[in-house]
Amino acid sequence: MTHTLPALPYGIDALEPYISSQTLTFHHGKHHSAYVDKLNELVKESDLNNKSLEEILVFTFNKPSDVVLFNNAAQVWNHSFYWKCMKLKTKGKPNPDGTLAKKINEDFGSFESFLDQFKQAGMTQFGSGWAWLVLDNGNLKVTKTSNADLPLVHGQQALLTMDVWEHAYYLDYQNRRAEYINVYLDKLVDWDFVEANYLAALGN
Repeated sequence: MTHTLPALPYGIDALEPYISSQTLTFHHGKHHSAYVDKLNELVKESDLNNKSLEEILVFTFNKPSDVVLFNNAAQVWNHSFYWKCMKLKTKGKPNPDGTLAKKINEDFGSFESFLDQFKQAGMTQFGSGWAWLVLDNGNLKVTKTSNADLPLVHGQQALLTMDVWEHAYYLDYQNRRAEYINVYLDKLVDWDFVEANYLAALGN
């Protein structure tokens, strides 16, 4: 099975002025593409050559001999998911509503409390990693993972992610991670996609 670089779900300039076409050109066209190429190279001669991306992740997780393979496979999955988490707020819901909004209020107390926890996860992730909204045993939780780690291998279902590797924001925000996080949550989250993930996790 050959793994391919998925096309962006929008034009290269579709997230401007918040994420520039230059950032997407490098982030998608260079970083994400390199993970795909390396993954294909690593699995080509292995027993995992005919496995899906998710099967590779589960098989290689926490195996020291497969750490490079896991990291590249996970970054392919993480980035493919991350692109879908975004669109300009003017083209979608400004905030979650319906079933998802109700669940957020139940599990976090309020939407504002969720935002605070998500921002904190992004800001306190030391070095490279990801902030996540996940469904874990029926409950919504905010988590963070280092480097390429991801909820799938921890029995959690990802609903939303934010990339806090520096290459995700440095060309546009330099070292101002907090500004990037605020812009991401205020201007870019595709709540239609997050809600669809939540409903799918519930089996709806």
